[in-house]
Amino acid sequence: NFDEGSKILPETKVLNSLMSTGFQATHMAQAAIEIDRMRHWRLSQIPIEEEMDDDFKEMSIRQNTKCTIFLSYTSNMISSGVREVIRFLVQHKMVDCLVTTAGGIEEDFIKCLAPTYVGDFALRGKELRPLGVNRIGNLLVPNENYCKFE
Repeated sequence: NFDEGSKILPETKVLNSLMSTGFQATHMAQAAIEIDRMRHWRLSQIPIEEEMDDDFKEMSIRQNTKCTIFLSYTSNMISSGVREVIRFLVQHKMVDCLVTTAGGIEEDFIKCLAPTYVGDFALRGKELRPLGVNRIGNLLVPNENYCKFE
């Protein structure tokens, strides 16, 4: 839980957690940096242009006009462990709108029923399958986990 414990800023905890997360964690870290940049942006940082609407020339309005941040992600982001990062961003109002599919819901249920293990991206699915293990990026999910879900 990013909210518990230390004096480290929650945002730092979120970014540091990506080091031990699978799949697209690097891209998620880059997105978090971009989100931070967007969170601090204000229209007042842009020079006033002649063709702007008069309302947007008013300094108080310019200082209070900020980005609307949309965060879109695919189900594999949830399956690969980035769920807590997304939860944190939403909970702390660092994003305004989520756009996603329901594809990762079953993976959340499966993770509640039995453990998922950290493996390696280089492991070959062809070799894991006879052992009854599935690979999602660098995560290993035993077949029995899926059976428990069914």
